[in-house]
Amino acid sequence: MANALRDSATLNRPRFGRTKFAMFAAMLATTSALQAAEHVTLTNGFDLVCDHREQIGDRVRLFTAAGSQNFVEVAANGIASIETITLPPPTPSEPSTKAAAREAHSDLTRAELHEMLSSAGAQHNLDVNLLASVVHAESGGHTKAVSKAGAQGLMQLMPKTAAQLGVSDSFSPGQNIAAGTAYLDGLLTRYHDNLALALAAYNAGPAAVDRYHDVPPYRETRLYVARIIREFNASVKAAKQASAASNSIARQMAANAPIHPTDAP
Repeated sequence: MANALRDSATLNRPRFGRTKFAMFAAMLATTSALQAAEHVTLTNGFDLVCDHREQIGDRVRLFTAAGSQNFVEVAANGIASIETITLPPPTPSEPSTKAAAREAHSDLTRAELHEMLSSAGAQHNLDVNLLASVVHAESGGHTKAVSKAGAQGLMQLMPKTAAQLGVSDSFSPGQNIAAGTAYLDGLLTRYHDNLALALAAYNAGPAAVDRYHDVPPYRETRLYVARIIREFNASVKAAKQASAASNSIARQMAANAPIHPTDAP
């Protein structure tokens, strides 16, 4: 289980806030002149800045840079609004090398994400389904997700927390997952494996949990905890049912297997 620390005052779902447009300027701008881009807001509460978009049937590809390599694909009816904006050229505080590194972190396939979560979970003895539920709630699986508070990446690491965990690039899926898993593991240890309290601290901060000695009475935090636990329990139940079905089929095949002369006593 792993995820990034959030300020206790920040109780909004992860999204790309308008104040973060400068962060994407270095990634999207390719010339010294101002350039147009699109601010796309999704119905699930996320939003992002894209270079251009392309509709294919009932799906829309939102390209994060010029070209056709890096994009996020969403349902057409999942887009709430599109706004044309103007981005400034790169600034000295955002070197082109750093922008290039961030550009390289495209979203993972489901198999790639599962493999990374499995590896991190094995290192900390945490269920991969739990980690997947946290990632789903935090970033929706988008490696470049940025919250209004500044939390970054798949597990929404706050810059200060990332630095404390030795993360040099929060948009690197491997670094983000490894640090987020370690952080969640630490919270579980702190709260004696009480999953609800650990998740609440992940969302609202340990200070809030310690203040109330329980899940804080914040609507966002309580919905966050309930959502992850519900999704985690459902995934565990589905995995058990699939395993039981597989074992049943194996037993039936073994029972119906023909007996060869060499197998006879």
